[in-house]
Amino acid sequence: MGNQTHFDELYLSGLSDLAALQLPLFLFFLLIYLLTLIWNLLIIVLIVTDSRLHVPMYFFLGNLAGMDLCYSSVTVPRMLFDLLTKTRKIPKKACVTQVFFFIFYANAEIFLLAVMSYDRYIAICQPLHYTQFMDLKLCVQLASIAWFLGCIHSLVHTLYVLNLTFCGSDIIENFFCDLPQLLQISCSDVSINVLLIFLLGGLLTACSIMLTFLPYVYIFKTVLKIQVKGKRSKVFSTCSSHLTVVFIFYFSSMFNYFKPSTNHNFAADKALSVFYTIIVPLFNPLIYSLRNQDIRKAFHNVVRSIIFIVIENLSKLNPHS
Repeated sequence: MGNQTHFDELYLSGLSDLAALQLPLFLFFLLIYLLTLIWNLLIIVLIVTDSRLHVPMYFFLGNLAGMDLCYSSVTVPRMLFDLLTKTRKIPKKACVTQVFFFIFYANAEIFLLAVMSYDRYIAICQPLHYTQFMDLKLCVQLASIAWFLGCIHSLVHTLYVLNLTFCGSDIIENFFCDLPQLLQISCSDVSINVLLIFLLGGLLTACSIMLTFLPYVYIFKTVLKIQVKGKRSKVFSTCSSHLTVVFIFYFSSMFNYFKPSTNHNFAADKALSVFYTIIVPLFNPLIYSLRNQDIRKAFHNVVRSIIFIVIENLSKLNPHS
């Protein structure tokens, strides 16, 4: 062991070794990334500019869109760079930095989804006290707690990753630096790292799942008592959007971190990583915007305003037309 070479640079295996697939994959994922940026930025702009969306639910949705922007930007630009330049080498420090920010944004989103469940509980089960209780100060505090807990959780994992050495293999079987793949190639004792994943990660996941789904027990009880079908369907539409995002994000990420370490199907791992790092941040704004009437109305108002401004400027340029 003393004569083994310790690597300060690692190599990402990427999505595919076939040269003919590099450009098509680059163009495909570039399109997805641009759509992710556009949709999430659009959600944020609509929430900021439309006064009707200045309510707690959309404040948290704006935070979710911001997290998805950051979450996707941690991995996709690096993957696109590797596909275009065929350079898959990454310094160990840069790899650890990517691990930190990826776990940070992923965990912050998990905690924020729990906060959004609590917001829906207050809005539906205690509507008379909603505006009084869920004021701006509390909303900022709850969102800040989600960001803070995500940062602390990530920092704990990252500090233990810094002590790892890599001497057996320098190839990470993924297109970005993720914690499970780093532990697989380390020649250090990773028992503490694995213990942290299952104890700390398991505890926080269990708590966040309980805080996310428990409010919906009371929400569904309240919704079933609503006699007006139109109002009941509107409530179900709002809740189903949130639950769809929760199920997709939770189960894809949990399968990656809590699956047995004895079986390694690298192709399946990469496909799952593509899903929860690239596809999910694109789905989230689509799920909320397509199923939410307020977002759709705000979007239509923005489009009409833009069309009106364009027509008005064109008429000024051609006064005799």
